[in-house]
Amino acid sequence: MSFQPVLLWTDLLLWLLLGCGVGLGIVSAHTLRQAWSRLGKNTVAMATATLLSAFLLVGLLDSLHYRERLPPAPGEVRVVYGVEVRSVLDGLLRQLREQSEKTYSAPFATRLYAKETLETPAGPVQGYPRLKYGGAHLGEHEAKRDKDVLQRAFAAGVLAFLLWLGLTAGLTALLARHQGASHHETWQAIWQGETAFAWRGVLLALGGLLLVFLPMALWAGDYHVLGTDKVGQDVFYQVLKSIRTALVIGLVTTLVMLPLAVVLGIVAGYFRGWADDLIQYVYTVLNSIPGVLLIAAAVLMMQVLIDTHPQWFATAAERADLRLLALCVILGMTSWTGLARLLRGESLKLRELEYIQAARAFGVSSARIIGRHLLPNLMHIVVIALVMDFSSLVLAEAVLSYVGIGVDPSMISFGTMINNARMELGREPVVWWSLAAAFVFMFVLVLSANLFADAVRDAFDPRLD
Repeated sequence: MSFQPVLLWTDLLLWLLLGCGVGLGIVSAHTLRQAWSRLGKNTVAMATATLLSAFLLVGLLDSLHYRERLPPAPGEVRVVYGVEVRSVLDGLLRQLREQSEKTYSAPFATRLYAKETLETPAGPVQGYPRLKYGGAHLGEHEAKRDKDVLQRAFAAGVLAFLLWLGLTAGLTALLARHQGASHHETWQAIWQGETAFAWRGVLLALGGLLLVFLPMALWAGDYHVLGTDKVGQDVFYQVLKSIRTALVIGLVTTLVMLPLAVVLGIVAGYFRGWADDLIQYVYTVLNSIPGVLLIAAAVLMMQVLIDTHPQWFATAAERADLRLLALCVILGMTSWTGLARLLRGESLKLRELEYIQAARAFGVSSARIIGRHLLPNLMHIVVIALVMDFSSLVLAEAVLSYVGIGVDPSMISFGTMINNARMELGREPVVWWSLAAAFVFMFVLVLSANLFADAVRDAFDPRLD
């Protein structure tokens, strides 16, 4: 084989969580059918879900890792693989990853951002040297850069419109055939929001994605679209790599938090007595400790453990992955209390309802009552809390990495990008694009998650049934 698959812990958990999410949706499709139907009819929800799906696709491509096979040395028979762990996304973005400059360069620049001593026939002078890759295709015609950028943008815009028009026409034809209506009637129904599923939101989001990323794809081959950082690495490549870290923090932490919150919350509310007192004592103590201090202490202890056992890791990627996994576990262990408290209060109310009292009178076991009656009636709280917690966890990673107790410094994330960019704002001239790129991508991700969470909360509110 030309490559050796590598399975990191966070890869396994991310794919596992994706499967659990799909399974949860299928299981709850019957009991929460009306809620899912309301969510599907919400235009904003489907538009933001499409954006989140695009982020998820990038994260999943970055969660398929491998090690490339090295060329055999003369007389070497055995197969040797490189120590660098790469992902499918790295393979797709190989050009961006390998085309590194010397240092900073602004977006779409053809020259470095800092002056250097240049050798000329007239002698050494101070100037801005040409980039090795950015705008290299222009040769001596640097003045044509703006024209070239605009031409590519126009061509990408036309291509994006044609692709979107083709997708829209294909969807309209399929819906018209399924519903037995004319194409014109189906087209009107889609854009007037009269379909059972909010296809209008999906098409609008797809149109926006095509309009933004097709031009960036055409530019990225010959320009550094978002500039380069201090060591000359492409910033566009960095923000795409940061998406996986944000998703792992937001989703894998959920996998740690969910069992604790559901089990302890239901047990405290249903059984009451000493179990309720003990669980309340535990989460009251956790809430009384400042979260940042608790997380910092746990991360530092984990880092000491990693540093004292280097033999555990075959590659640097495995070492960084273990620290990321430890951060997810720590965040999950400190963030389950809010959901557990909500579930406890709802369980206290549900256990007093007539049908649960009747089930207890007939001798039905507590486990069966919890599985058949309590848990299905608590699913709306679980779904709402998990979606709403995602954005807060993504922001938490950025804050923790900014103060130096987040992910491994070698791992690219929005937090490490912001942390590295803080000193760049104090130099002259100001290097602003790295911070701006991280902020914009994180803002779009968090805003999409928040809007989707609002739609989920409205759709799964039992008072609307």
